[in-house]
Amino acid sequence: MTTQSEPNSTCCPEFDPTQWDDKYLEWADKKFIRDHVFTLFYMPVNFGKVMVRLHKAVTKAGTEVPDWLCLSDHTSKWNMDIYLAVDKEITGADNVTLSGRFFSKVYEGPFRDTGKWCIDFENTLKSRGVTKKRLFMWYTTCPKCAKKYGKNYVVLIAQVE
Repeated sequence: MTTQSEPNSTCCPEFDPTQWDDKYLEWADKKFIRDHVFTLFYMPVNFGKVMVRLHKAVTKAGTEVPDWLCLSDHTSKWNMDIYLAVDKEITGADNVTLSGRFFSKVYEGPFRDTGKWCIDFENTLKSRGVTKKRLFMWYTTCPKCAKKYGKNYVVLIAQVE
């Protein structure tokens, strides 16, 4: 896993799914800054604007974004919370931490397959005998970079019991 603070010329780094596919993660007070995206029936409306705001906060604070990790928590049809991993707290930002045991699985394909991925992910969790407490999605690249790389990876990450 890498740490980067500046986007490269393609804006999103190429994603290596082997580090996240079918993995258990233990996080202890993992640092994030949180922001909110307005969604219309789960489709993000102001995602780009929120990401620019988060990037400005990270740049101003001189912090880094480990693994370029950015989790989405779809809290309703109308809201999505964004959790951007950081290596230190940022003054003026909504600083939060996540702790516990998590399970991640990588999917690849068009966003219209999200429903299928969620069903498969639920079945995977059941087969492992773990219960989901909370679900996050990590859209690893923007649509432009996904097209450039030829892969659209999405990681489903569940906090599990």
